[in-house]
Amino acid sequence: MLLLRHAPTVTTTPEFLNLGKQAYEDTYDQMRSLVQAESFKDQIWLLEHPSIFTLGTAADASHVLNPGDIPVIQTDRGGEVTFHGPGQLVIYFLLDIKQKRMGPKTLVANLQNLIQNILQHYSIESSFVEGAPGVYVGEKKIASIGLRISKGRTYHGISLNVDMDLTPYSFINPCGYEGLEVTQISHFDSNVTLEDVESVAIKEMQTLFS
Repeated sequence: MLLLRHAPTVTTTPEFLNLGKQAYEDTYDQMRSLVQAESFKDQIWLLEHPSIFTLGTAADASHVLNPGDIPVIQTDRGGEVTFHGPGQLVIYFLLDIKQKRMGPKTLVANLQNLIQNILQHYSIESSFVEGAPGVYVGEKKIASIGLRISKGRTYHGISLNVDMDLTPYSFINPCGYEGLEVTQISHFDSNVTLEDVESVAIKEMQTLFS
């Protein structure tokens, strides 16, 4: 069962919840339940997952090459196959974008800019690829974006590689691209911690959603 540890509510921004390490299935169920609730309010969850491969609605199962002992879960987010694991910062956005009058393309662009701003704190220059939501450093992907919208409310979100074992990415075609390489913040700053990146991310999101 997913236990929500509530942070103080900020009236001009969504409520931020730092959830630590959470099982993917519990988090997924909780997100889907909350976006349907009459008592819905904007929240942003920061967490990490144990090792798992997730398939988006556009996923081709053949892109999972050799999962080994790592579970593979079908989800309702957009996108292809990706990997979550310890040392990766996952941020889920439970937002009423209809009330905010924000379209899906604007939200995705905002999230790409958010990731880029976080990376700039670590002197990492990044870029976007047209038609492939996410953020890249050179030819290597460092962050993924996958969302679902229901009744004008979003869930799912972004994953940013901080300091993790990247080996499982070689067991899949990441985001459906054969041979796509991935990278992470620790390749550029060996002293980085997940907690540091969370702190930077919250400051950037408070600005973005204020």
